[in-house]
Amino acid sequence: MRRVFERVLAAMAVLAAVASAAQAGPTLTRADRRDGQDLSGTWNYSVDPYRDGVAGFHRGPPGTGHRRYDDSDVEQVTRADPKALYEYDMQRSPTATLPASWLTHAPEMRHYQGLVWYQRRFDAAALKPGQRAFLRFEAANYTAKVYLNGKTAGEHEGGFTPFSLEVTSLLRAGQNQVTVGVDSTPAVDGAPPPVTDWETYGGITRPVRLVITPETFVDDAWVRLTRDGKTIAADVRLDGSAAAGQAVSVKVAGLNLTLSGQAGADGVAKLTAPAPKGLRRWAPGAPVLYDVRVEAGDDVLTDRVGFRTVEVRGGDILVNGKPVFLRGICLHEEELGENPARTITEASAHALLAEARDGLHANFVRLAHYPHSEVTTRLADEMGLLVWSEIPIYWLVDFGNARTLKLARDMQADAIRRDRNRASIVLWSVANETPVSEARNAFLGTLADDVRALDDTRLVTAALLADRKIEGGRQLMGVDDPLAAKLDVLAVNTYAGWYSDDSLDAVAKIAWRPTDKPLVFSEFGADALAGFSDPALMRKFSEDFQARYYVQTLAMAANAPSLRGMSPWILKDFRSPRRQHPVYQQGWNRKGLISPTGRRKAAFKVLADYYEKLAGEGR
Repeated sequence: MRRVFERVLAAMAVLAAVASAAQAGPTLTRADRRDGQDLSGTWNYSVDPYRDGVAGFHRGPPGTGHRRYDDSDVEQVTRADPKALYEYDMQRSPTATLPASWLTHAPEMRHYQGLVWYQRRFDAAALKPGQRAFLRFEAANYTAKVYLNGKTAGEHEGGFTPFSLEVTSLLRAGQNQVTVGVDSTPAVDGAPPPVTDWETYGGITRPVRLVITPETFVDDAWVRLTRDGKTIAADVRLDGSAAAGQAVSVKVAGLNLTLSGQAGADGVAKLTAPAPKGLRRWAPGAPVLYDVRVEAGDDVLTDRVGFRTVEVRGGDILVNGKPVFLRGICLHEEELGENPARTITEASAHALLAEARDGLHANFVRLAHYPHSEVTTRLADEMGLLVWSEIPIYWLVDFGNARTLKLARDMQADAIRRDRNRASIVLWSVANETPVSEARNAFLGTLADDVRALDDTRLVTAALLADRKIEGGRQLMGVDDPLAAKLDVLAVNTYAGWYSDDSLDAVAKIAWRPTDKPLVFSEFGADALAGFSDPALMRKFSEDFQARYYVQTLAMAANAPSLRGMSPWILKDFRSPRRQHPVYQQGWNRKGLISPTGRRKAAFKVLADYYEKLAGEGR
């Protein structure tokens, strides 16, 4: 297998030529802090299951009466010309408050998959000479076609990473009309794949902002402590005609530190300075953040940044040179409540992260299985939680498809560029539960190489599948995956006792082979309907079974000599259309340690007590 992997790696150069992860457009880091206006609020929406607004019956362009993005007032047009035929009227269509998935717009939208058109009008001041305008979407799931004042602004594929479209020539003084066609249908050659275990959450699920910049502006500024802990480095990327040769400065408040230099011909300035002796490092449980100000020409970009190091040494994960055990939990991007709409505000994110940090005594969260909201990663910085960030590469991804590889590489690059300043993120994950094959090995190997090229200050991982053998009459688990050679930290999902016929007593006796790298149990868990107790039979879906499952699985963890962390699946019950038991599931995956509304199950205390003990031991 290793030789096969090496041959496949040699072929990756060919794939790389087809699927480059080069930056395609502006990043607009920290768009929330830039000049402009938030376009959240009331939008009109119109369902379009047959994509009538995209193409006509004979695959030609849609006719006048079907183009929902046209810059026209349908009521006014039809009053002026009674013969005009329109089969839409966006301004009289139902309304919804965005950002939010359309799942909660109306009862009939609960399981809708397909195309939905959104539209709103907003007023804008006239651009001053030398100004540029962008529409920046933090996320629209899954593909989005964007129009401003009836003209195409651009499109994007991928439901979890931001994208920015320049609209300088399309924006007008006074009233403007923005229309977005969002299609939630996953592509067979897309990422994620069509088969999943959670709600799709189609729609505009994160904020939209009109951003106004100078002609040349600071597009991205990556400010960090280098791996050796001796240097503050800043890579500043400028966008605009005056980028080359532009003077750049990075000021770190509280440290009396200024990094200065000039951008090169590519518009990038690479600045360094010795780390000040008074630098206080960011650490889990002790988050120290500094206000950073980046200046270039007429533009200023600000951020809050923590400085720390993370590395693997031998079998340990080290933060600031000290071994750490990752006391974690998995999270989906889904707020508390019976009808979550993937509306992640600072309050809703804090409710989830606080339950992990303060309730479970966790120091780590795995944000599965896609890049989560910027609100969450910024809040993790503030709250002192370590983070695993992941892209949606799992299960049935078309690993042999060059388009799919390019899409995954672009997603990975966008996620890293967005969040490189977040000290909380220590692990970039390239995949979850992917079966071994030559095509998969090459695909994920390319992603791992991309991560290292884009960010050499963090660790690379992937959630792998465990292999199981019987040796000496004993059940023995381990990791036998050629991708392990490309990773810093090995992670494995294990569900013995839930997705297996093992008795719970047998689970505690399972042993794990030592690995030459740190090992993390990236998932384990069992379903339980909050409030359902069955202590006599200990049936699955009871709180009694789930609690006992945790007791025995944590006992199994003691048999894994390389284990340096865990993130059980999952903090909160989450919606999943494939989970349809009429009594216990009702469209929910019940592996949460808390119910949809936040009620703690018995297993919550089992894990909390375990983590509290580890924390007391300094782990």
